[in-house]
Amino acid sequence: MTQTFRVDGMSCGKCAASVEKSIKMSAPSAQVTVNLEAKTVSVSGFDDEKTIADAIEDAGFTFLGKAG
Repeated sequence: MTQTFRVDGMSCGKCAASVEKSIKMSAPSAQVTVNLEAKTVSVSGFDDEKTIADAIEDAGFTFLGKAG
């Protein structure tokens, strides 16, 4: 199952890479796709929203909840 979350504060490729790395460190089995233009991150293979939210916050960005 894939979940998509909104992330505030991403503005460049380095930001996207930071979010992706942080999530993968917290959830190594997750497959992570960042959409910088939409300011979202899609995560599959891992469904603990709190862990994902914490990873995004730890990377220095604001977790805004599920997209759509």
